[in-house]
Order: sequence, then structure tokens, then C-alpha cells
Amino acid sequence: MWLVVGLGNPGRKYAGNRHNVGFRVIDELARRHDTGSFRDKHGSHLATGMFGFDKVILQKPMEYMNRSGFAVQRAADFYDLEPEDIVVVHDDIDLDPGRLKLKRAGGHGGHNGLRSLIEQLGSRDFARIRCGVGKPPGPPAAASGERDRRVASYVLSDFPAADSVAVEDMIARAADAAEAIVAHGIEAAMNEFNTRGSPAED
Repeated sequence: MWLVVGLGNPGRKYAGNRHNVGFRVIDELARRHDTGSFRDKHGSHLATGMFGFDKVILQKPMEYMNRSGFAVQRAADFYDLEPEDIVVVHDDIDLDPGRLKLKRAGGHGGHNGLRSLIEQLGSRDFARIRCGVGKPPGPPAAASGERDRRVASYVLSDFPAADSVAVEDMIARAADAAEAIVAHGIEAAMNEFNTRGSPAED
């Protein structure tokens, strides 16, 4: 069994935000695998489906980004899953809009959702699907407080219309990547998606 988590914030006003790209990938996976309606459980919206012969729980934590780890930890405990059974889809400002990269484990890189997951799971050993949203405008050498405010404002804003095609393509490829991880494991999926001569290449 796998737990595939998309990070985002609940509520209509956040739906199109850069920070909510993880939710959009989960919605695409639910559509592809005909999981039916999401149900409220463990502080999340959950749906269950089969990816081939593998049972997969799709999760959208509903307690806001910086508390995502609590919902994921509750789901992991309930389904008796290890961090290695978890795939997390999240936005990444270090990748250009539309670009994709898979990672086996690692730190949080300043991402509040990942920070919460690492704290609550007590582990960094979950797979990540990093969805590029680009860097906020402004000088990179700004004071840390100003830079943090600029990043927060940026990820809590919507993608511009000019990026819509690239973003929709990235969401589809991120769903493909989640399916590949479930079917073949993170290493094989990394070899496929991180070396493509395409926008997914990093």
C-alpha cells in the first residue's frame, strides 16, 4: 500500500495558488483512477484507488500547509505505513514553472509543508515529486525577513495565465511520476523523469 500526499491549503481562495499544485496533482490522480468522492478523515480529504495491483491512498491534508505533517502522520499510523511508503507532491521555487524533479529523501529546503512532515513523521525518508513554480521577483540578497515575506506572497498567489499550458503539462507529468513510483519504485522513476530531455529535466 502507498500513501500519495499532495500539499496545499484548504479553501476556494487558495485553489489556484502556486502552493496548491500538490492538491491539483492528487485531483488528477483521483480522476484517472476513478476513486470516487474524497472523504473527510484524519484531518484530510482521502480517496482510495488501485494503481494496477497496488492499493493507493490519495491524501490532501486540510489543516493548512504548516500543519500538514499532523494529518499525514495520523494517516500513516492508521494504515501502518512507513515513510518509505509515502510520496509527497509539492511546489518548489527552486525549479522553473513547469519543470519537474523527483527526489528519494532529503531536507525541507525552507518549505513549511515538508518541515511539518519531517517533524511529525520523525523521518526524511519519503519520496518527493517537486513541481516547479519559479522564484519570486526581487533581489536574492534581500534581508531574510523581507525574502520570507516575498516568498510567502508569491506562493500564495495564482500562476499567471501565460504559464497555464506549462503548468497543466507539469500536473499531468507529476501524476505520471506518482504512478511510476508506485509501479517501479523511486529509483526507477527518478531515472525516467529526472533525465528526460524535456521540461522535466533539471
